[in-house]
Amino acid sequence: MTPELTALTLAALLQVVQYGLYAVPANLELGPGYTMSARDREPSRQMSDGTARLGRALNNHFEGLILFAIACTVITVTAQSSALTAALAFTYLGARVLYIPAYYLGLRPWRSLIWAIGFLATTLMLLAALV
Repeated sequence: MTPELTALTLAALLQVVQYGLYAVPANLELGPGYTMSARDREPSRQMSDGTARLGRALNNHFEGLILFAIACTVITVTAQSSALTAALAFTYLGARVLYIPAYYLGLRPWRSLIWAIGFLATTLMLLAALV
C-alpha cells in the first residue's frame, strides 16, 4: 500500500473516531426520544456548544475527505507516489487530527489555519499529480 493510501485509510478511521466523539454526547444531550426518531422536527433540547462543534468538525471532515481521497487515488493509480506526496498526505492527516480539538475548543484563528494547512496539502497533491 502506498503511503498516500495509508494516510487515506487512517483519515477514514479518524472519521470513525469523530463519529463516536460526536454521537455519544449528542445522544446524551438530545435524548433517545429525539435521536431515535425520524427527526422531522427540531429537538426540544439544544446540544452544548462543544458537541455542536464536534458535529460541524465531522461534517467538515466529510467535505475535506472527498478531495483528499481523489488526490490519494490519482497519485496511487498513476504511480506518482513520492516523498513529497507522502509528506503532503500525512500533513493532511495531521491537520485533521489537530482540527478536532481546535474546533471543539473554539481556538480562533488556529482552527482556520489548521484547516488551511490540510486543504493546501490536498491541493498540492492534486497539482503534483498533474506534473
